[in-house]
Amino acid sequence: MNPTGNLPKILVTGGAGFIGSHTVVSLVEAGFEPVIVDNFSNSERSVLDGLRGILGRDVTAYEADCNDIGAMEDIFRKESFSGVIHFAAFKAVGESVQQPLKYYRNNIDSLLLLLELMPRYNVPNLVFSSSCTVYGQPEQLPVTEETPRLPAQSPYGNTKAICEDIIRDAVRAQLPVKSIALRYFNPIGAHPSGLIGELPRGVPGNLVPFITQTAAGLRQQLTVFGSDYDTPDGTCVRDFIHVMDLAEAHVQALRKLNETNADAHYDVFNIGTGRGETVLDVINTFERETGVSVNYTIGPRRAGDVEKIYADVAKAPNELGWEASRSLADSLRDAWRWEQKLRQEV
Repeated sequence: MNPTGNLPKILVTGGAGFIGSHTVVSLVEAGFEPVIVDNFSNSERSVLDGLRGILGRDVTAYEADCNDIGAMEDIFRKESFSGVIHFAAFKAVGESVQQPLKYYRNNIDSLLLLLELMPRYNVPNLVFSSSCTVYGQPEQLPVTEETPRLPAQSPYGNTKAICEDIIRDAVRAQLPVKSIALRYFNPIGAHPSGLIGELPRGVPGNLVPFITQTAAGLRQQLTVFGSDYDTPDGTCVRDFIHVMDLAEAHVQALRKLNETNADAHYDVFNIGTGRGETVLDVINTFERETGVSVNYTIGPRRAGDVEKIYADVAKAPNELGWEASRSLADSLRDAWRWEQKLRQEV
């Protein structure tokens, strides 16, 4: 049953995850009807409660694996989608180094299945969740969409590059799919309501959840990996983007695809702020904005870390009608609000 009538339905694979759940909110606000498919292998069912709290209603959600051909075909048959946003993928860089076959099988096969089902069920539009990891350690900064892709630093990053190539080649072969790949930089923050946010299982692999968990007393100490890089303060530089800005980019990508007349189309966009911030910038901004100190120490460099990367974001405002509007301070305040809510529930 569709509670909102005949709004265009969008399949959101991995829609209970960090970026997926925030995108579900933006889709509803923009007049789309999201349908979540998630196997909850790296997300929690409580996210659906958070979405209900924000939206004031339930969102249709199927518990299924995106590599399960039978389950996915049943969902495509039951629902009438006008587009797909494909988030579902394993994403831990370190784990991908240890278990590369797990990553190649899951991340690539799930895309192949979608590309087979979409034409069969007349679903024209695909927004693909890609990553700035496809650039490796770029020789020049900032990186544009034309910057050559260098060898990925991990099997995870390589799956993103391979998936981009699969979509490009399928479109060149006139598969009737219009697709945009969004190359994310570093998503952080949470919904300002504090009802959904980043929910890592076990020890966080990302900087900001480790900062908030350390500030909340859940972690004893944060280790900053390396202080001798060629950067303003010696720590790595990244382009940190608020997850709600990123969510809104997916809505704009869908709109762009809806406006595209060609039966087959492929394009890529950098989704970042265009600003590089060091790890210490992030810690210092968090402490300033929250008034809470973070116990951290400087450790050795971590294998596989890119020294510095940030986006040239000129293309997205010009061609996608999107640009980031929230600051690093906004992101960290929202991330802390979310962390405080989680601690209250424990």
